[in-house]
Amino acid sequence: MPQAWQIHSFFSSLGAFSLVAFSSVFFLVDPFAAIPAFLAMTTRHDAPERKRMARRAAWTCFGVLSAFAFLGSMIFRMFGITLAAFEIAGGLILLLVGLEMIQARRSTTQEHTSDTLEGAAKEDIGIAPLGVPMLAGPGAISTVMVLTGASPRWLHILVVFLAIILTSYASYLVLAGADRIRRRLGETGIRIMMRMMGLLLTAIAVQFVINGLTLIGVVPGGR
Repeated sequence: MPQAWQIHSFFSSLGAFSLVAFSSVFFLVDPFAAIPAFLAMTTRHDAPERKRMARRAAWTCFGVLSAFAFLGSMIFRMFGITLAAFEIAGGLILLLVGLEMIQARRSTTQEHTSDTLEGAAKEDIGIAPLGVPMLAGPGAISTVMVLTGASPRWLHILVVFLAIILTSYASYLVLAGADRIRRRLGETGIRIMMRMMGLLLTAIAVQFVINGLTLIGVVPGGR
């Protein structure tokens, strides 16, 4: 019986795994798609205050994703959840998010109209709703748990945490420069980026489901 990680195609090399880890985490956090809501919620604030909230949101995103990545295997064991079950469930969540991104819509699990309205009335949106769930939403959380839970070596786990760090930092840079980015890309540019990321995310989601089905023997597996 091959070990679980041996039948995962994106574990065939550290480079392939790194590409999946970085792309899936970044695409799910998707700070570019959060720009319109961020600007709408911070219309009463000046540039320095926006940067402060962007920094707090990035730290919140990093903290939440790191905590679930670290506790992923423990949560699996505590609730008796198999990796295959979580990969299939996580893949389906990713698929739903990806399909909404292809339509240039942000998933309602990450951003809802009520969240934006609530945020507009708050003095500080850094932790909620911006940090959670707009950046660190269910899709990103389930993905880091699957990636660390299925990692064959500590080096793969390190890659996941590095992906979280870089994504969180990139989120800060994007939100801190939200005005400038929106002027340069425009609504059309942001929608095009969302569709491209949604397409790639959908492919990753399908691979997650295939991995889970392979683990339970529904799909033939090999090295």
